[in-house]
Amino acid sequence: MPSVVKINVLTVPEEQREVLEKRFASRAGTVENSDGFEWFELLRPVEGTDTYLVYTRWRSEEDFQAWMEGPMKAAHQRGGEDAPQRKPAASGSTLWSFEVVQQAAPKQG
Repeated sequence: MPSVVKINVLTVPEEQREVLEKRFASRAGTVENSDGFEWFELLRPVEGTDTYLVYTRWRSEEDFQAWMEGPMKAAHQRGGEDAPQRKPAASGSTLWSFEVVQQAAPKQG
């Protein structure tokens, strides 16, 4: 069974970039302990767009859904002490889903 990749496409205005990155940094470790989790990357746009990509790879769709319904949901509901006053850093969000059909790693010499 191939791994699945989820890419959360976040529209982040320039003035909110630092806020978004700090929020992701402060949540470090929450997804890493989830069953079936394989990889995470937060990708900052370099030029010509205000779109961040949040890349995660999972052993299966079921593992991703279990994380969404459990740890991720709980973390977003908790949100920290200032959660009620805190507005989202992103102005829009879309979730893309993929299956890994090919992959490569550097050759070990």
